[in-house]
Amino acid sequence: MKKPVLFFLASILTASSFGQGTLSGDLMMNLNFFHKDTNIQASGNPLYDNALSGSDGWLTLRYATNNGFTFFVRADAFNNSNLKNPVAANTDFGIGAWNVTKELDDLTISVGTIYDQIGCGILFRAYEDRGLLIDNALVGISLKYKFADNFMVKGFTGQQKNNNSDNNLVNNVRYAPVIKGINAEGDFSAGNVHITPGIGVLNRTLDAASMNAVAATINSQDTQARFNPKYNMYAFSVYNSLTYKNLSWYVEADYKTNEAIQKDNILQDKTGNVLYTSLSYGMKGIALSLFGKRTEDFVMRTSPNETLLRGMLNWQPIIAVLRPLRLMSRYTPASQDISEMAGTANLTVTPNDVTNFTFTYTHINTLEGSKLYREAFAEAIYQGLGKWVIEGGVQYMEYNILAYQSRSSSITVPVQYAITPFAEITYKINDQKSLRFEAQYMDAKRDYGSWAFALLEFNIAPKWSFSVSDMFNSVPNKGVDNVNYKDPGNHYYSVFSAYTKGPHRFTLAYVKQVDGINCTGGVCRYEPAFSGVKAMINTSF
Repeated sequence: MKKPVLFFLASILTASSFGQGTLSGDLMMNLNFFHKDTNIQASGNPLYDNALSGSDGWLTLRYATNNGFTFFVRADAFNNSNLKNPVAANTDFGIGAWNVTKELDDLTISVGTIYDQIGCGILFRAYEDRGLLIDNALVGISLKYKFADNFMVKGFTGQQKNNNSDNNLVNNVRYAPVIKGINAEGDFSAGNVHITPGIGVLNRTLDAASMNAVAATINSQDTQARFNPKYNMYAFSVYNSLTYKNLSWYVEADYKTNEAIQKDNILQDKTGNVLYTSLSYGMKGIALSLFGKRTEDFVMRTSPNETLLRGMLNWQPIIAVLRPLRLMSRYTPASQDISEMAGTANLTVTPNDVTNFTFTYTHINTLEGSKLYREAFAEAIYQGLGKWVIEGGVQYMEYNILAYQSRSSSITVPVQYAITPFAEITYKINDQKSLRFEAQYMDAKRDYGSWAFALLEFNIAPKWSFSVSDMFNSVPNKGVDNVNYKDPGNHYYSVFSAYTKGPHRFTLAYVKQVDGINCTGGVCRYEPAFSGVKAMINTSF
């Protein structure tokens, strides 16, 4: 693999030097310096004991020729990185992704590392999320043909990149099962009605080694829990987007044939299904959005042997609204593959040009009726005081810690109840300078207990940004479910600065961060506490 990719990269650079196309790219680098702090449990692993520093980097090059070729290559570098395993140092370097695409009139051929999806991704999604080091790329070939301006069919086959193995970049590791899929989409209009229907079919075929591991697990189970596993799993999707004047409606139904899945700590032979919909309507001063999802045993992985973030073939949209506020984001509910009945209603009211109100309610249970998540949220923004912008609101939340964070059995009350009022005030000093103050308080009994958070930010547009913040465990939970109980609770300070010039952005921060769940787009993982310095470089060319 190495020699062809190096030749491929050399060809791009050579062709670009003769002006035969357009070369572009981007660079992203993260630098971490680990400083031990036993008070917040940022210690006791090789990062703080030995490595002391680490980095992650991605350099991407894209080259588009004048005759329909597009080349893409990305070099990944990890040096004592904590992304793959937050409590261990990972070092790896190599070609993380490469692709060659050729457009031949209505036919598009793509080979190499492919990022794509069917529908909204519930059936199949090959994607990358660097924040959680997810890279579920399909390594194979894809064909797309446009039969007309409003109808296309695409098909693909390959294996999924194994981003969770050691030295996967050096060894070019992929999950062994083979994935095949086909997808057809249309685009039609009649008067004020516009629809984009689609269908998708996916097939995953296990390899012999994966099947042997599945069979061995099944044979180790009680006799009544045994069954004959299948090499092939098939899954189907039907979806449609409809817009009519101010109304937009998306609906998708997915079904997969029976196969072995991990459920209740054993392998079970189950079919699976998902029904998802979103509806939005807007008119002057009012916007309403509704979301709903029902999920039953819809586990889509390269094989039944994979768990957590390993071998995920799809992505299920999260129904709850992702809150960026520091305290609320600690309890973000991830999508559930096995059992979920979820709904969210979001209403925005804008009575005039300077006032905005937002109201949200989310209700998530298992199919059996067990409580997973509740949220009632209200927010108001007022901009009618000249240079001042005032924002305030409150969130009421119920969050099943056992279901979402897989905590130990020491938790006697699984649901975290919390009320979190918040306020934000921005003062625009002039056209370039502004000062922003943010405050939050979470009144909670479970987990760590109650929290207070405050942040002060100074911006000098368009180049500079500075902030200081503190997250304080104000009323610690004294129960047995808080294994890190300390009274008085810890302070978690942060000092942040950023400099932006054109396409270049540099950030530097001193951070003390409590352990907890880090979520991106509905995919969540637990991360331990962090203490030290973080720096980031982002640029494009």
